[in-house]
Amino acid sequence: MQPHWLYVATFADGTDKVGTAADPRKWGRLTEQGAVVGRYVARAVDGRVVRHLEDAMTDTAGLRQAVRAAAKAAGLTRPIDLARLDRSNADAATLAREVLADLGPDFSDDDFRVVDEQWEPPAGREAAFTGRRTAYPLDTAVGAHGLTVQWCIGSAVGATVAEDPDAVYVADLARLRGRRIEWGEFDTALPAMQEALF
Repeated sequence: MQPHWLYVATFADGTDKVGTAADPRKWGRLTEQGAVVGRYVARAVDGRVVRHLEDAMTDTAGLRQAVRAAAKAAGLTRPIDLARLDRSNADAATLAREVLADLGPDFSDDDFRVVDEQWEPPAGREAAFTGRRTAYPLDTAVGAHGLTVQWCIGSAVGATVAEDPDAVYVADLARLRGRRIEWGEFDTALPAMQEALF
């Protein structure tokens, strides 16, 4: 039995999500999820209690428990307003804490305590939020790809390719889980693409 944390994460597309993390993975969990902003709202005595709290957040506060990796990556291709995302996350976390306060009679004081703690993302992620970013136009699970990774947020990477070294492409690598990767000198053959007009 080990303590677990309940958090509210906000992703690049503005989606808020509730989730859980075991105590040793408290900071790493939001990093691997691809959160842009996050706040911890409760510390529970164990995983069973925190899952009940998570379900209460979904049932009462309407916070979802899952966000597709493709949606997280797509959000990274659009302009990102960090202040707006932080406000959204703060509002969702405040709502979550209010719901937790109302759950008091259903739990003992030993089951969980409400907390207010901001998640600190890894240093060096600023490059992911500046400049123009384009969705990588190829399926990373098929064929060879020559990607030079510049940054990583969750399963999404910002990468350049030799054919177009000035552009940053956001590639969703979630489909590569469980696959064998061969490192080496590869080229990406980009298809003809039209720039967005608006």
